Amino acid sequence: MKIIVSACLLGQKCKYNGGDNLSQKVLDYVKGHEIIPVCPEVSGGLPTPRIPCEIVDGIVRNKDGESKDKEFRAGAEICLKKAIDEKADLAILQSRSPSCGVKQIYDGSFSGKLIDGSGIFASMLSQNGIKVMDVEDI
Repeated sequence: MKIIVSACLLGQKCKYNGGDNLSQKVLDYVKGHEIIPVCPEVSGGLPTPRIPCEIVDGIVRNKDGESKDKEFRAGAEICLKKAIDEKADLAILQSRSPSCGVKQIYDGSFSGKLIDGSGIFASMLSQNGIKVMDVEDI
């Protein structure tokens, strides 16, 4: 099985704050499978670290109000192409991210409030028939 994995879950320091979301549960779950690490935000040209972003009225904006929608969508497209080209069977994605959130994302107020919804990359994967799994469901 080929599995797309949010790179931060594998320990890559690509989070907005320069850190990672290393998950031993993910490492154990993917053992023996072909892993394809991706970070749509970095793929879209955003630096690490970067100002946090949330989806505000359908547009990805950073905390300073600047649109980063173009970068998020470009990075998601690059990673989607990789998933399709590699014939990925599954994607394990970081919870609540404006790129990778599967079930919930932050509401755009930068207050920590969650709403039902999915990130840009998670939505694109689902729309293209690639199964997505929230890391918290492992």
